[in-house]
Amino acid sequence: MNDCIFCKIVKDDVPCNKVYEDKDFLAFLDISPCSKGHTLIIPKKHFETILDTNDEILKDFIILIKKISKVIYEGLKCEGFNIIMNQFKASGQIVPHLHAHIIPRFSDDGLRAWPHKKYDSEDEEKEIQERITRLLK
Repeated sequence: MNDCIFCKIVKDDVPCNKVYEDKDFLAFLDISPCSKGHTLIIPKKHFETILDTNDEILKDFIILIKKISKVIYEGLKCEGFNIIMNQFKASGQIVPHLHAHIIPRFSDDGLRAWPHKKYDSEDEEKEIQERITRLLK
């Protein structure tokens, strides 16, 4: 994609602070980090979301996410980390190129998770469960 910022980073048209690179993937520090060490991991080939990414790439992607997460956890001596993948604009995906965020976490970092909600009724919860499980069969 010509206007994709991540594709431009892959081509070295836009600079980044790389932490990892191989023939298929690139990892670099986020320019607007939630915490110090906030890292993005992307496939070099353009895929918009997890839904249009082939399974072989996804297998290698998750293994790399694990590898980099371990290094961040041990190297930065954080107390935990979030792995986040927003899919499509409504979920907060700003760059339409598949990517994962690894966000180092500390108990006093001030970051909070999303708000929790409840179903309107047990019937509503059951109906949603059935819709999902029906489509998985």
